[in-house]
Amino acid sequence: MSFFEEKNPEMDRYLEAHASSESEILKKLRRETYQKTTQPHMISGYQQGRLLTIISQMMQPKNVLEIGTFTGYATLCLASGLAKGGKITTLDVNEDLAYLPKKYFESSEYADQIDFRLQDAKEYLKETDEVFDLIFVDADKENYAEYFRLIKPHTKSGTVVMFDNVLWYGKVLEENPKLKSTQSIQELNDLAAKDDDFENLILPLRDGVNFLRRK
Repeated sequence: MSFFEEKNPEMDRYLEAHASSESEILKKLRRETYQKTTQPHMISGYQQGRLLTIISQMMQPKNVLEIGTFTGYATLCLASGLAKGGKITTLDVNEDLAYLPKKYFESSEYADQIDFRLQDAKEYLKETDEVFDLIFVDADKENYAEYFRLIKPHTKSGTVVMFDNVLWYGKVLEENPKLKSTQSIQELNDLAAKDDDFENLILPLRDGVNFLRRK
């Protein structure tokens, strides 16, 4: 949920009304996510989907990594800008829900470019030697700081990395947070701001996106 969605829904509707429209397959996926999942709010929002789409289409990346597939909305947004012959690897551990993103991936124009894996992201990052042009992280908030450390060796100059939910509904302002997820997000935001190998900015879009670029 976004700040405006909660505090000023009229402004949130205005922002959505003045963003480019989503594709038919994204509309169907969003609708089915709300019909068939118990936590549909986990889907990347409409506005965030537009951001991911535009960034990917601007970059035309050859190799994309997504940590946290959920129903595949963000995956399809990121896939829309892939270079010819490019691919996106998307990781999740929810076997019960895997049928839904698989269905939409297979029916999309990017079917041959999406590598959907049911695998723990930490294990994958420790095993792979791939270097990515674009990385989006939206899963397992308790391990955000660890993801940052594991991701860095798989980046190069120009790599863009985005972490979702980095404002954590305002909980990042807590001085002594009890939740491990809040602690990890705070640590991530500190690491990103202090790492001289990256430039970063937290975008106050929905629940906050930490936007990083490797120098």
